[in-house]
Amino acid sequence: MPSLKKAIQTNSAPAPVGPYNQAVLVNGWLYCSGQIALDPSTGEMLGNGNIEEETNQVLNNLFAVLKASGAKSSNVVRTTIYLTNLKDFNKVNKIYSNYFEEGVSPARACVEVSALPKGALVEIDCVAWID
Repeated sequence: MPSLKKAIQTNSAPAPVGPYNQAVLVNGWLYCSGQIALDPSTGEMLGNGNIEEETNQVLNNLFAVLKASGAKSSNVVRTTIYLTNLKDFNKVNKIYSNYFEEGVSPARACVEVSALPKGALVEIDCVAWID
């Protein structure tokens, strides 16, 4: 049986700024591209360098993509968090935990990177299983 690959797109999350999709669904697996704190309607960065505000916007964007695919937080099996300053880990973790309260928490990696697009402080991507 051939795999069916479907692009997921929603106006409730920022449009891609390059040759990629917000997410791709293939055989029940949803691969979500990394989200930064872009305003979906303007494409402008939000948060003014405030890690908490950026993290909330990043997760709102990511959850908009999940919703567009029919998924919810309990479908997420893996996330990756990219931080430009690992000292922000506790602040990000506190907010992150509010978004993944339902069911089994996803497996996760968190890494510090030298820079992110548009000067973002945090980026998060995920993989979800939609049964």
